[in-house]
Amino acid sequence: MTTAVVPSSPLPSLEDRHMYYILTDDFPYGSKLFQAGSMCFLKEKTYLHSIACVGTSTQYLRVTMLDDNSIVTIKAEILHPLPEEEAVFLLAINTLSERLNCFLDRHSLEEAVKATVGQQVTVDLNQQLFTGTIRYIGKISKNSSSSPHSPSYFGVELQGGGEGRGHCDGTYNGSEYFKCKQNHGLFLPVNKIKFIPVLDCDSMKEEPQPDVDEIVPVKVGDTVGFYLDEVFRQGVAMDVHKEGTQWFVKVCPEEEGTTDVFREIPMDSVVKEGLLSSEFEPDMAPGSLRQIKRERSESGEDLESGKHSLDVNSVVQITLDKGNSVTGIIRWLGYLPNIKHRMAGVELDQEKGITDGEWQGMRYFHCPPKRGLFVKLQSCQPDMRFQSVSITPLDASTSGEIDGPQVLANSPLENGAAVQVLQGRMRGIQGHCNSCYMDAALFSLFSCTSVLDSMLFKPSLPPSGHVQKILRDEIVNPLRRNGFVAASSVMHLREQLTEKGQCSSFTTSEKDPEEFLNLIMHHILGIEPLLKLQSGGQKEQECYYYQIFIDKQEDLVVPNVQQLVEHSFLSSSLKLVEIPSCFIIQMPRFGKEYKMFSKIIPSLELDITDLLLDSPRECFVCGDIATQECSECFRDAVFADMGMKQYCNSCCRQVHSHYRRKTHRPTTLHVPEAFQVRSQMGSPRIPRERMELFAVLCIETSHYVSFVKYGPEKENWMFFDSMADRHGDENGYNIPIVKLCPEVAKYLQLPGAALAMEQPRDMEGVAKRLFCDAYMYMYQSKKMSLYK
Repeated sequence: MTTAVVPSSPLPSLEDRHMYYILTDDFPYGSKLFQAGSMCFLKEKTYLHSIACVGTSTQYLRVTMLDDNSIVTIKAEILHPLPEEEAVFLLAINTLSERLNCFLDRHSLEEAVKATVGQQVTVDLNQQLFTGTIRYIGKISKNSSSSPHSPSYFGVELQGGGEGRGHCDGTYNGSEYFKCKQNHGLFLPVNKIKFIPVLDCDSMKEEPQPDVDEIVPVKVGDTVGFYLDEVFRQGVAMDVHKEGTQWFVKVCPEEEGTTDVFREIPMDSVVKEGLLSSEFEPDMAPGSLRQIKRERSESGEDLESGKHSLDVNSVVQITLDKGNSVTGIIRWLGYLPNIKHRMAGVELDQEKGITDGEWQGMRYFHCPPKRGLFVKLQSCQPDMRFQSVSITPLDASTSGEIDGPQVLANSPLENGAAVQVLQGRMRGIQGHCNSCYMDAALFSLFSCTSVLDSMLFKPSLPPSGHVQKILRDEIVNPLRRNGFVAASSVMHLREQLTEKGQCSSFTTSEKDPEEFLNLIMHHILGIEPLLKLQSGGQKEQECYYYQIFIDKQEDLVVPNVQQLVEHSFLSSSLKLVEIPSCFIIQMPRFGKEYKMFSKIIPSLELDITDLLLDSPRECFVCGDIATQECSECFRDAVFADMGMKQYCNSCCRQVHSHYRRKTHRPTTLHVPEAFQVRSQMGSPRIPRERMELFAVLCIETSHYVSFVKYGPEKENWMFFDSMADRHGDENGYNIPIVKLCPEVAKYLQLPGAALAMEQPRDMEGVAKRLFCDAYMYMYQSKKMSLYK
């Protein structure tokens, strides 16, 4: 057979060079809709000229669409630049959604660019995997030489079980690109093949390889038989090579747990498929068998040594029979009775196992029934969902994004920097296996505020120091620096929480944000409680978040957070002992219903002046120093529906002279001595203590998302969903999305009555989720965060 490669061509001049882009979001243009995954280009000379004219990166680019050659002006923020060597491979994928998925799966494109003729691949034909060899890489259209935008394909020769399942002999439209047997060849786009990694570095040497077909009876792709652990098995020959004077066959056993596990077997110890029969028994001396078994064992140890990066709690992928893959977490490593290979006990993500952690009556780890599996460690591969996504911040000079200051590794993002780093697809924190509660909480607490950065730098003991390092170095810093955190990093944190929290379900089960926050803040990192409360003069209480408890209020149709907090504090006779740096408030529940109110208005500022213990307060009527407080006046319909009701002595007597309020029993307030003196000299102005809203966690059908305030303007809101989209099916991965939602400001300005009349289904964008699905509000005091 012969192989071919595309001949090299001279480099184009600057005027001829093109810049390629892929759309990461849908873009309507007149009567047309260009969907995400569409590709376009413009001449490099044109782009440089436009930059020179405006003096900075442009927000719009005038490009030529590759689908219909129409010229369109598109927002630069949804255009992702592509190197030409990647663009030609993506052009071969006709389905836009598959093209976009391939673009997001950086691993496939990177492997395609590095691919060489002669490399082994696997091909998916009718949901069956077959091996093959790349025989050609390049363009196959007749006018490819004249068109610079022709797609590139892979010409593959099928082998083994795939022989005869192809469509050609290396010829396409009358042009021959490589030679193989009839119906053994295929021309495929990059998304239809998977590249088999080259495990043997010696095979990468550039010295010429002899034609195996002419020298040895076994060739690549043949089905062969051999002995493995005293059991006769079959497999596919993946490589044939010579070491010294001896020939070896690299075999992928059919029964192995993954197609990436190979066995080095001497040529004289395998038999070709045509010679196999049920009566076949190799004729060899016992000593020779022991020697082969010893060589196999050494080969196996070499393979296992390559797995040194896998350990307990590693997230792995295992390929079962017929190419079906499962994923899980290694819970145990060691040796089982009568098995020489090092084994891994894996807890699977789904009920596709056969055990709950027991093996022959002995328990090695714990997991739910039918979720456990014991496999050879060498059959475990790192989960590619977490290995393949490589996110690189876009260069503002080529993408037209907003210019912003350099973001330090431990600095929270604000204003333009937040938009530049965080906005877009595959941004934020990637979700996996019920992690949305943690993803949303972490994004809210650390993306655009530093109020709880003490969690990252507080001196800690070694056990909690490891958790702190993961939180700081693997999650918060990458989020602030690159705008993306892979699911593997969050899984690493979840594994540590499982271990430290003595709860085996943190890596798999749904949790609530407050459970996560209480565990990591209190039990692991041991930071000082965020809130100090006192009820009716009793002993001071400490906590990390506050759960609102109130009776169903008929007069509160669409309440705001300020009203709910005041009603809750008053009904429980609670006061804040000191001003908190961070005030996390969980919304009320009502019986079996998840939400007590159909809508809740976010209070952008939370005034806690009247909620503080022994703090000077202002008379509700005249503004003088308050000395009395009346909880019954708070519920009086005559007064305003918001604000605690406290009075100076004079106003208290006047208000309670009314016959309806004579039965009220005001309580005496403590007035600080300095304010008593100032009161005698005149009415001093009471300083107000206000906290600002920085994030809201929302929940709908057990899925958590978050809204984050990233700047001072009323429109400065962004929405984050760690599982907004998905690449692939059960073996794929989630795509997190961060998008701006300025429409929120429109509804925040509406009066309560008007907002109550708004139908959730008619609300613009994602505003409905903020007002109707709020679960937890987060407020900060920037003044106090300097001291705590």
